[in-house]
Amino acid sequence: MSEILDSDLRRRAWELLQPGEIALDGMVVHTAFDGSQETRMHQATVELGDLIAEHAGHDPADTFVYSGTDDSEFASNQHQGLTLDDESFVWECQQLLRDGSFDIVFYFEADVPLDDLLVDAREEGYELSGIRGDADSPDDALVTPEP
Repeated sequence: MSEILDSDLRRRAWELLQPGEIALDGMVVHTAFDGSQETRMHQATVELGDLIAEHAGHDPADTFVYSGTDDSEFASNQHQGLTLDDESFVWECQQLLRDGSFDIVFYFEADVPLDDLLVDAREEGYELSGIRGDADSPDDALVTPEP
């Protein structure tokens, strides 16, 4: 899996998890989707967001995806999973086109059981790696799911 998550992307993802208001972990999902497959990429984003919501203790039916099209603080391929009742943060992602295909980088609260999430996402057929926000360096942050 380490070849999927090159050192530059691992470093950048880890840096985004560093000291903030809440402790965060991350997940980088490599897809084969190119720019013409945005619908499929959106479906994968929603599926993975629902999986994160479940692992965070939320019913996915009680969450929604906010894409920020009316917010200048959001990029066009940046999305958040929020709760319906009070719009609390569940996850955030960025869809990055790299070398002809998209990587989807998710961030979520560190109390989500990362290892379990990675195993379940892999069982759904996704190729991914985890990033621990509390690691001392990007190299120490990499988490790969057990096969």
